[in-house]
Amino acid sequence: MASKTVHLPVLQSGFGNTLRRDNWWAGPATTGLVLVTFIIYATFRAFENKFYLVGPYLSPMYSPLIDTSFAKGWPIPVSGAMLILGGPASFRLTCYYYRKAYYRAFAMDPPACAVGERNAKKYNGETKLFVFQNLHRFTLYVAIAFLFFLWHDALKALIGWNDGTHLKVGTLVITMNATLLSLYTFSCHAFRHMVGGNVNSYSTARFGMLRHAIWKKVSVLNEKHMLFAWASLFGVMLTDLYVRSVACGAITDVRFF
Repeated sequence: MASKTVHLPVLQSGFGNTLRRDNWWAGPATTGLVLVTFIIYATFRAFENKFYLVGPYLSPMYSPLIDTSFAKGWPIPVSGAMLILGGPASFRLTCYYYRKAYYRAFAMDPPACAVGERNAKKYNGETKLFVFQNLHRFTLYVAIAFLFFLWHDALKALIGWNDGTHLKVGTLVITMNATLLSLYTFSCHAFRHMVGGNVNSYSTARFGMLRHAIWKKVSVLNEKHMLFAWASLFGVMLTDLYVRSVACGAITDVRFF
């Protein structure tokens, strides 16, 4: 009995061409919308330059707190956020996960798996325009340094009151933000390589067994790196919004004890 030849459809090259029948565009579109929203909000807050400090609460967008009174009289008012946001932003911009996210959402090269590229066969990786992406391992050190300030802010939100220690909603919000940013930072691929990479044999490497144990725990976090990336991004914006709302009197900070 002669075998029957099955002719499969051939995908024509071109931007957006695909055999996929799902809503593949929903992911890049949502990513682009969220990132643009955050950028607009962060830019507004950096230029607003007020409602970032109330009692011991300090917005993460202005942490560490920098006195910019020396810049009074400049055509463009300089805020503390303008001076420090470049640090954490550099870590997110060069993040391995966020590269995929914003390459798809904005460059659309490719917009999704098995979908025609905008500039097929013209991707140069991080060798030309995006060569700065190779600095990600160094921006990791910057992100870790910022965590010290954020945890200091969380502790101050608990014990920094004039009349003693208070646990309030703001304390929990600021602590949650520091926790999410720590999970995002320490689940990073670069951190995983720093603690356990560049080793041929853990049994013969210096502190090999300890490094292997830490590497295994970081690997568990690394599996949820995408989740921590988005949760921490929303955490920063919501924490800043909470501090701003309390500072301008829009809401009242509830005290537990």
